Amino acid sequence: MSDEIVVLREYASEFDARFAATILEANGIPAQVLADTAGGAYPSLALLFPVRLLVRADDAADAAEILDTPADEASENGPAST
Repeated sequence: MSDEIVVLREYASEFDARFAATILEANGIPAQVLADTAGGAYPSLALLFPVRLLVRADDAADAAEILDTPADEASENGPAST
């Protein structure tokens, strides 16, 4: 297993990035959010410096598939298994 970290997605808001990270973690994929918004004091900085969603390189394909799966389709298949 590689320890390489990659940027999976970039977001214009920290909320959206944290929501995506929560979805990944609920499906067993560790994720981190990296935001350059002065500790949240200037959230508008995300427009210039997008908030990044980070995952391990080994998990990137699975993470992208999870985030790209529509919610309706995921609920039809039942809860995610780890």
